[in-house]
Amino acid sequence: MINKAKLMLEDGMVFEGASFGAQGERCGEAVFNTSMTGYQEIITDPSYKGQIVAMTYPLIGNYGVNTEDVESRKPFLEAFVIKELSGITSSWRSVKSLGSYLGENGILGIEGIDTRSLTKHIRLSGAMKAIVSTEELDDKKLLDKVKASSGLLGRDLVKEVIEPGISQWNNQGKYKVVVLDCGVKFNILRELVKRSCRVTVVPATMLAADILKLKPDGVLISNGPGDPAAVKYLISTVKNLLGKVPMFGICLGQQILGLAMGGETHKLKFGHHGANHPVKNLKTGVISITSQNHGFSVRMDSLKSDEVEVTHINLNDNTPEGMRHKKLPVFSVQFHPEASPGPHDAGYLFGQFISMMEAKYA
Repeated sequence: MINKAKLMLEDGMVFEGASFGAQGERCGEAVFNTSMTGYQEIITDPSYKGQIVAMTYPLIGNYGVNTEDVESRKPFLEAFVIKELSGITSSWRSVKSLGSYLGENGILGIEGIDTRSLTKHIRLSGAMKAIVSTEELDDKKLLDKVKASSGLLGRDLVKEVIEPGISQWNNQGKYKVVVLDCGVKFNILRELVKRSCRVTVVPATMLAADILKLKPDGVLISNGPGDPAAVKYLISTVKNLLGKVPMFGICLGQQILGLAMGGETHKLKFGHHGANHPVKNLKTGVISITSQNHGFSVRMDSLKSDEVEVTHINLNDNTPEGMRHKKLPVFSVQFHPEASPGPHDAGYLFGQFISMMEAKYA
């Protein structure tokens, strides 16, 4: 039996399809992801909290779900939108189907959607509020619900994805790195471990004084969901850490650093979500293909040019993709050097962080 489902955008555009995964109703911001593979990593990326994710690649679920490719303790996105759910699962690592996994975790899935049309609409009109429902199929009632729902601007979603308390990811390594968890992806932690880091994960709510008591060699500010300007406690913490310890920001981490250094952030029209975004390193001229997932960006003209400079730009729209402080041991990137999913072109940035910590002892 096919269970009907609907996706309604706040401007009234509606898509009909069939449900898979969980049943129910969810509101969120509709965005599209251009990755061809890696749906499991995308689903478990905490940065998607508050969002309904549509995959542009037409066939999803063909290699199932395994126990290794998770990027957090559970999925956090609001709903998952695809063109076609694969009827078979073909991978020696697969332990269950995508539909079963979403159902177990309470995530709504909808298939049979014209994802090309949806993506083109979002590109033209911008990311917007939406609702996915298997319960209410009346268009007017759905539109009323989505209009009454909350958008991402002004919302602190970090507190909804982090875990309280300090945890030790691993116990051995030359460098003691404290990771400020704003919704950290596991592969960031794995990449640090590969480079002889002893990783301690602390919640984004921890105060700077308590972080410094841990005597870190470096602090990494992780990726995470929502509006960076709404996470005021974290901005204050990072401001109090500047100049006291080497710092590396990834994605939301770059936005928080920008705000902590006196800058501003703004919402992008439809964000960057995918594993194929070209980014140019302005120092070397090298172009990397990168994995990205963000809807906000730093306004570089709001920062003092004698203190902070752009290091990377996005070749699709020329938005800033990396920056560094000219006097302090601080740098960041807007994309995901840890990939998962995506290419590994930007993995060298973890080495740059290691070099920054080594310089501390020089």
